[in-house]
Formats: sequence, structure tokens, C-alpha cells
Amino acid sequence: MGTTRCRRGNVQAPQQGLALPFGNRRSFLAAGVASIAACTLPRNAAASAPLLLGTTAVFLDDQLQLLDIWRADLQAALKQDIQFVQRRSYGEIVDLLLRGQIDAAWICGYPYVLNADKLKLLVVPQYQGNPQYRSYLIVPKEDRSTARIADLRERVFAYSDPLSNSGFLVPRTELLAEHQDPLRFFSKAFFTFAHSKVVEAVAAGLASGGAVDGYVWDSIASQHGARAAGTRVAWRSPEYGFPPIVVGEHVADDTALALRDALLQMHARSDGRLILKRLFLDRFVEGADSLYDGIRGLVRTSAGENPARDSA
Repeated sequence: MGTTRCRRGNVQAPQQGLALPFGNRRSFLAAGVASIAACTLPRNAAASAPLLLGTTAVFLDDQLQLLDIWRADLQAALKQDIQFVQRRSYGEIVDLLLRGQIDAAWICGYPYVLNADKLKLLVVPQYQGNPQYRSYLIVPKEDRSTARIADLRERVFAYSDPLSNSGFLVPRTELLAEHQDPLRFFSKAFFTFAHSKVVEAVAAGLASGGAVDGYVWDSIASQHGARAAGTRVAWRSPEYGFPPIVVGEHVADDTALALRDALLQMHARSDGRLILKRLFLDRFVEGADSLYDGIRGLVRTSAGENPARDSA
């Protein structure tokens, strides 16, 4: 019998323990690391190559069971094999997407803006009636005085991911707006590569502050209150376009449209509603590229001359 080769994401269990030093951040909570392996299916069991969808632990940490339900839902809607490929960081997922090794991905608006000429915006999640979200500055609950990031000079700070808008770009540009050098402002800074791990690090006193996706913090506070109880939201950013689902430029238009339609109709399917409820989302909607103009402004600020050095 003939066979068809396909690629699968092999999801591994997260590692345990914390590694604080900034230079050793690759050992910090590498949760949900996955790899693409080869598999062999009977030709009559796979009418076409699987559609590979990328996710990261940055955004979907501790959601492996939910991804299995989502995979089955999309397979039923598309009549096509679906495989989720999970990596630790946005950078790894975007690299796979740009090299054509995966077909679509749920990424942050920051890497979308940086690569908008090579990616197609597919859909955007709607959260509390709005396809936008905020970055939160969080501190330990005992800290009642911190009101902005400039109050954390010479403290330890937790970022989520170098390509996260809410978890890196926003706090960086806030410091630049205060005429501070982000590389020298904190006594130590590190990446957790998951918004939920930023919350855990701040709650445990491993960091004096951290920057997280407000949607993730709200979801943790609602579903796992004890995990967020040790933190306080000290500051909320303006709204930015919600992390979108995008496809690579190598994906055929009919395939992209079919995936878009399946995502747009998730709220009309029973399993789709279950997934959205677990994700604390209303539905997926068609998003305009202009949703990400606010992030484009932050990118320009971040890429410009450092006002801290200009005023030195």
C-alpha cells in the first residue's frame, strides 16, 4: 500500500524549576516544547498533507489538552488532517512560518508587524467584545506603592518573550518614554517565555515586577485565582490589536480561506464554543491590519534613538 509522509508536533511535558539569570534564560521553564517528526499514513487515510498550525507556550501555556480538542474540531470542519506544532518562543514559531515549515500560527502582534509583508492576517480573537487587549505591569501584592515601571529602578524584572508586545515591547517603550535605558534600568531582567510564568515569578517574589498580557492575567485570575492572588496590577497600557492568527505566504488562497472560515464559525459549533469558553474568548473575527498601527508606533519608538542616551 502506498504511503503519504506527514509531520507531527510531538508535545513534551514542561520542565520543572526556575533559572533566573538573564544570560541563562533558555533553561527557564521550557514548557510545552515540541518537535516536528515524520509519520507515515496510508494514502487512503490522508487525502492531503496535514495543515500545520503553530502555537507557543508564551500564550497557550498548560493548554495541551485543549489543543487536542481544537485539533479534532478543526479537522471535522476542514475535512483535513490538522497538526499543532508548539514551540517555546514566538521567535521559533515565526522562523518556522517564514521558512514554510508550518502553515499558520497564533502569534503576537509584534512579530506580525515586523513581518507583515511575508504573512497574511487571517483572524483575530474577540475578547470581551473587543479585538484588542492591554499590557499589564504587575508587582507583588504587598507592593502598594509602585504605579509605573519607572518606580522599579534597580529591581528585578520579568519579561515574557523578546517578541511579545505586552511582555517586552510595551515596557521597553515605557522606559524609553521616561528617558531611561532599558538595558541598564533594572538590576536584573529575565525572560520566562510564558505570560503565566511571569505571574508565577512575581507572585513567588522572584521578580519585583513583570509585564504580561492583560488577557492572560485576567484569565488566570478568573480560572485559577490563587495563582494570581500574589500579584497586583499596578498599571494598564492603552489597547493594542489582539494576537492574531496568521498564515505564511506559501499557503494557497483556498486553503487560507477554508481555515479562516472554520475559525470564524467556531462559535457556531459545540466543540468550538467549548474551546472559546476555555480560552475566555467570545469568538474569532476578521481583523483589519490597522488594528496593529499602535504596535507599529511602539516599534518605531523602540527602533529610534534612545532618549536616555540623547539626554546624557
